[in-house]
Amino acid sequence: MRSVWRTVDRERARAVALLCLADGLVAVSFGAIAVGGGLDGWVPIALSILVFAGGAQFAAVGTVLSGGSAVAAVATGLLLNTRLLPFSFSVSDVIRGGGPLRQAFGAHLVTDETVALAITEPEPERRSAGFWVCGIALFVSWNIGVAVGALAGARIGDTDAFGLDAAFPAVLVALVLPALNTRRIRISAVIGSAVAVLSTPFLAAGLPVLASLTGLVALVRPAQREDA
Repeated sequence: MRSVWRTVDRERARAVALLCLADGLVAVSFGAIAVGGGLDGWVPIALSILVFAGGAQFAAVGTVLSGGSAVAAVATGLLLNTRLLPFSFSVSDVIRGGGPLRQAFGAHLVTDETVALAITEPEPERRSAGFWVCGIALFVSWNIGVAVGALAGARIGDTDAFGLDAAFPAVLVALVLPALNTRRIRISAVIGSAVAVLSTPFLAAGLPVLASLTGLVALVRPAQREDA
């Protein structure tokens, strides 16, 4: 694992640091909102360790705080996290190997950010380094942030009022842009984005993200013609 940390260059290290900063701010907000809404402090902390998926955690806690049942909260979180299934295919080569515990932990670290960082690296060794370094750093920073927010509780307030929620998607977009290096990938991204935006007013939370996967058609069909 030490060689993995040495493989990451300064540019990627800065990108990971920015992601940790943005993630940490969102994590503090999550912990504060959960505890401020009436949940015990251990609830957001346990969710962060066991689930480690910001969107699913916010959705689950929001469901409970709005009067929903625990079953509804779990179902909502699972629905949002189904988007990670196709994401995991793109980093399966990085997760495989090293024993079942390493594979299970690697699967746990599959997030939008870790996948976005990994797929921008063409070399297998750098892909692996980017994924593991980003994943471990985010896991640590996210859980620390949630713990800080949970301890502070309602005193933190709503971080959205300061625009801190925008830092997270902005950094993610900056990471994804270098991967849009071919016409097919750009078309796929545009189609997926358009479908997600247009379907947002009509679909429940989380479904527009799944609908955006229709953009993959732009990648699949040309590949089939080339194989033929």
